[in-house]
Amino acid sequence: MSPEELIARRTGRRCLPLPSNRLGLYLALRHWTSPGQRLLMSPISADEILFLVLAAGLLPVIAPLSRRDGNLDLSRTDLSSVDAVLTTNLYGLPDPVAGLAGKVVIEDVAHALETTVGGRPLGTFGQAGVFSLSKHAGAGSGGVLAVESGADLKALERARDRLLLPGAFAADLAAVGASIARHAVTTLELVRPALRLVRALGLVEPRQGYRIPLRERELKSALAAGSALRGRASQGSSLTDPPDDRLADPLAALDSWIRADLHHYRSRYGRLSRRYQAHRLGRVPRDRAARLAGIAMLAELPSVAPAVLDNLDQPLFRVPLLVSERDPAIAELERHGVATGYLYDPPFDDYAAAFTEASPYPGDARWWARHVLPVNPLRAHRAWEVLKGLSPAPSPAR
Repeated sequence: MSPEELIARRTGRRCLPLPSNRLGLYLALRHWTSPGQRLLMSPISADEILFLVLAAGLLPVIAPLSRRDGNLDLSRTDLSSVDAVLTTNLYGLPDPVAGLAGKVVIEDVAHALETTVGGRPLGTFGQAGVFSLSKHAGAGSGGVLAVESGADLKALERARDRLLLPGAFAADLAAVGASIARHAVTTLELVRPALRLVRALGLVEPRQGYRIPLRERELKSALAAGSALRGRASQGSSLTDPPDDRLADPLAALDSWIRADLHHYRSRYGRLSRRYQAHRLGRVPRDRAARLAGIAMLAELPSVAPAVLDNLDQPLFRVPLLVSERDPAIAELERHGVATGYLYDPPFDDYAAAFTEASPYPGDARWWARHVLPVNPLRAHRAWEVLKGLSPAPSPAR
C-alpha cells in the first residue's frame, strides 16, 4: 500500500503524494490564500515554514503562544484580523483546532501523524492537512497532502506537477541510504561518534544558534523578485490555474532558504524511495506502545510541559520538557548518545522582525524557545539519567 493510501485510510480524505511536507504546505497556502493576505501562525516552528509563507506572498502574523503546549493561544488572539491560520501541532501536541471553525485552516501535521482530537485525526479539521514521512516514519523524505474535495485534489495535483523538479536514481538511493544509516546509528548506539563525523565533514547546514542565517538584505531582494514574478506569471492569485504559470517558478527566488537540510524537497522521487516510504510508514503502529511508555515515563518529570499530562494517550513525536539550563543539558545528552533536534529559537518575530507582524505578547514564546528540550520518547530510558537531574525552568514574568 502506498503512503498516500495509508494516510487516506487514516484520515478518510483524498491524498496527494509529495516529495516533502514543505512542498505540500506551499501548495496548500497558494491554493487557499491569495498574496497579500494575513496568515496567523505560531512563533515556534521550523525555519523553512516561515520562508514558505513568505514565498506564497502572505504576511506572517505571529500569534501569542500558550505556555502549556507551545501552540497557538486563541484566548489572546483576534481571529477577525487574519484571513487564514496555519497550525503547527508542536511535537505532536494538538493546536486548538476546535476554536478555528469558520477560518481557512492549513494543518501542518508533520509532528502529529498519530495525534487525534476527540477521536478525530489531526489533518482532517482544516481545508488541508500536510503530513511528513520523515518524522514518525523516519523515511528521510516524502509527504502527503490530505484534502476533502476531489476538485481540490485535481487542482493541487496540477500545481504540484508544475513545481516538481526531475529526480534521479542516485538521489533516491542516497536518500534511502541516509535514512537507513540514521536508523542503524541509533540502533547500534553510535549517535555520539556519528554527530562528530557529520560535523567534521561539514554535512550540517550552517546555523546561527538554532536558526539558519536570515540574510536579511538578500531575503528582501528575493521577495521583491518573487513578487514581480507572480505579477508577470498571472493576473490571478491561485497557483492552480494561471494562464502562463508554466513559464514561472514561484519557489525559485526563495529556494536557498526553503531547501535548508532538505535540498531535494521538490524533486520527484522514484520507485525505490516510494517503496521505502511506504515501508517506514507501515511500521509506525509497531512503535506506538513503546512511544506511549516513554511518554508516560517522561511525564513524571517536574519539567514536563503541562499539556503532555493531558495527552498521555497520544503517541507524541517528542515530549517537550521546560528546563532551566537547556543548552548544557543538550551537550550532556549527546555525551550519553542522545541527539536533540527540532529546536526553534528564537521565535519568528525576533528572528525575522522585518518580515513578520509581531505577537502582542512575545514574552511567552521567548521563554518557551529558550527553555524547551524536546525528547524522543523512544529514547527516554537512555536519556533518563540526565533528564531526572534537570531543574524546571522558572516561570516567565508577565
